[in-house]
Amino acid sequence: MTEASVDVDDLSNTPNKVTTTVAMDFGRVSLDSDLILYLFGTPGQHRFWFMWDDLVRGAIGAVVLVDTRRLADAFASIDFFEDRQLPYVVAINCFDRVLHHRVDDVRDALTIDQTVPVVTCDARDRESTKETLITLVEHAMHQRMSARAG
Repeated sequence: MTEASVDVDDLSNTPNKVTTTVAMDFGRVSLDSDLILYLFGTPGQHRFWFMWDDLVRGAIGAVVLVDTRRLADAFASIDFFEDRQLPYVVAINCFDRVLHHRVDDVRDALTIDQTVPVVTCDARDRESTKETLITLVEHAMHQRMSARAG
């Protein structure tokens, strides 16, 4: 953690957190020789919201990574993607594969529509993250096909 974030970021519910994203992360995953998924990870703190509108331009969807110790922090992100009608999934971050709350309880607490996938994920685990991204791509494709048919 940086000294600059001490007075800004509330870590009272995450006492063991020692690092934070300070701008954005970028990655890419080749799904096929001509299909590449570009990934942008942004912090959820309000002071970083200025970059979200630019990042969602052309995006197929978003993953809202939820820490159940700080569940209220997810509302603004969920509202952002819903307001822009961008497909999203909610990924409950299960550190070391430990789920502290039932998926349906988290869905209810966040008032997430049943059509929005809520999955569990350990964001530090490659396979777990891959499954979350697959769920997002499938959800976005389903929404796009439903919009064309309807």
